Amino acid sequence: MSFLPITVSDVEERKWDYVDFVYVCGDAYVDHPSFGMSIITRVLEAKGYRVAIISQPDWRSCEDFKRFGKPRLAFLVSSGNIDSMVAHYTVAKKKRNRDSYTAGGEIGKRPDRAVIVYCNRIREAYGDVPIVIGGLEASLRRFAHYDYWDDKIRRSIMFDSQADLLIYGMGENQIIEIADRLNAGEDIKKIRDIRGTCYVCDVTETPLTGAECPSYENVCKSKKEYAVSCRIEQDEQDHIRGKLVKQRHGNKMLVQNRPMPPLTQEELDWVYSLPYERNYHPCYEEKGGVPGLEEVKFSITHNRGCFGACNFCSIAFHQGRFVTTRSKESILQEAKLLTTLPDFKGYIHDVGGPTANFRRTSCDVQLKNGLCKGKKCLAPIPCKALIADHTEYLEILRELRKIPKVKKVFIRSGIRYDYMLKDKDDSFFRELVRYHVSGQLKVAPEHCSAAVLDKMGKPHIEAYIEFSKKYFELSSNAHKEQYLVPYLMSSHPGSTLDDAIELALFLKKRRIRPEQVQDFYPTPGTISTCMFYTGLDPYTMEEVYVARTPKEKAMQRALLQYFNPKNKELVVEALKRAGRTDLIGTAPQCLVNVPNFGGNRARNDKKNNRYQGGRKSENYGGKKKKKKKK
Repeated sequence: MSFLPITVSDVEERKWDYVDFVYVCGDAYVDHPSFGMSIITRVLEAKGYRVAIISQPDWRSCEDFKRFGKPRLAFLVSSGNIDSMVAHYTVAKKKRNRDSYTAGGEIGKRPDRAVIVYCNRIREAYGDVPIVIGGLEASLRRFAHYDYWDDKIRRSIMFDSQADLLIYGMGENQIIEIADRLNAGEDIKKIRDIRGTCYVCDVTETPLTGAECPSYENVCKSKKEYAVSCRIEQDEQDHIRGKLVKQRHGNKMLVQNRPMPPLTQEELDWVYSLPYERNYHPCYEEKGGVPGLEEVKFSITHNRGCFGACNFCSIAFHQGRFVTTRSKESILQEAKLLTTLPDFKGYIHDVGGPTANFRRTSCDVQLKNGLCKGKKCLAPIPCKALIADHTEYLEILRELRKIPKVKKVFIRSGIRYDYMLKDKDDSFFRELVRYHVSGQLKVAPEHCSAAVLDKMGKPHIEAYIEFSKKYFELSSNAHKEQYLVPYLMSSHPGSTLDDAIELALFLKKRRIRPEQVQDFYPTPGTISTCMFYTGLDPYTMEEVYVARTPKEKAMQRALLQYFNPKNKELVVEALKRAGRTDLIGTAPQCLVNVPNFGGNRARNDKKNNRYQGGRKSENYGGKKKKKKKK
């Protein structure tokens, strides 16, 4: 095994007189199957193509893009594992001080809107050379989309990048077909029928079939039209029933071909069997390596796709909702390989994916008909057709625990606790608690308000309460002191100050003190981002409240950490604004301690006591403390 070429001398060592593809990426070069760049380049290599990599090039001129000369077939361009704008900026639009996908965590090694910048430099260097774009940034920006950082609608990334083809979703089969057809001498401008790709044509060449979204010009003018477009794009993201989708931009037409079917189990096994180095390139050693590798180096991906489809998550629009899995044999083989690595300490950090405990499709109906249009499998309540079964996943975990040199197997990907609760056999729940939790389990209730959770596409809070009760009960039975760490989100579309106060009271009642709270981040391609921009739910066209000002966002976030003295002023202001001064003062129900506030009316007004706490309802240590005898 060896890394793919990153320098001219690497190419010369292989005695190549040309390269077929040059892969340009905004991430540092990490050859691990958790990195899209690594998978695509290894797939091409396995199919006999010569691939060289330009990682984090100097984009200030086109010179660095000429490193290997003009590739025989095409340039392949990606921003990296995440959108370059998300990599650079916080939700408050402030510059981040660390980039996990760059050596040493150094910031500034890639440009804003990396795909566009890289493609334009390549055009400057080589003119009409074939360019194929892919990865998360390209995939989520394939239609006209709201851009949070510009606070406006941007065209499809196809136009600003001047690319010839765009691969959306997981691109192994797309890139193989593109490579083979280019290798056969086909003009890239005539390759218009590959599933899972987008292209641009003149309006006069528009396919007659499929669904048409409102045009770029119309979605710029009308938020309602934007919401309509969002729904069409989401609804057709299904490889069985999904249609071709088109969207006009002036006198050009963006055409999205039907989604590529997800890889079969045999294909997935093959992809994960390729000869990855499972490390960052040695050239980054002096800077301490690439931080983004640390968490995934000894992790195993066993599935793809997520039928959970939370509205704020991009996975459904990128990977799709259809769940596919690797075979048990493939997973065990990778685990055994991990034990041979020199720095393996006996711990497999994760056996997961988008959602760790999805090991099959949510029902059998979708195998023929696809996933239901406009409906969710789990929210607001689980579908009656849902099949919840952890049997095979549990068998895999048991086998992994038996492998020599493996001390512990953790599950750190997100789990859907509502899905777990629907499994009539609680064996997985019991073994999760006993063997696979590293002291604390992270789960994502996100909120407690039913109205907000409906806009998130999440289950109602009763599912979390039921899960947490059983979690601590099983932890106690296993004589383990374990904790739950709930992920919470503030300012999601639909969340008002009243909703944030409701969540603060819920947290106080259950004695939850979150160390971190995520403010909603409007990233491209999600239903929640559509709601944020338009103020409309694209599936009902009902108006949705959106917290837009930095001040209100700060107040909602502060309420979720009402106990932090730094947040006191914001919490008081929020409670006053919401007319909830009964929660200010020294009484037990109060969120902030303000002596003599309003004569302490809240303390004395028991009839107005809306707080239902005052008792311990969750045992966060997993063990019940014995009362000391007096």
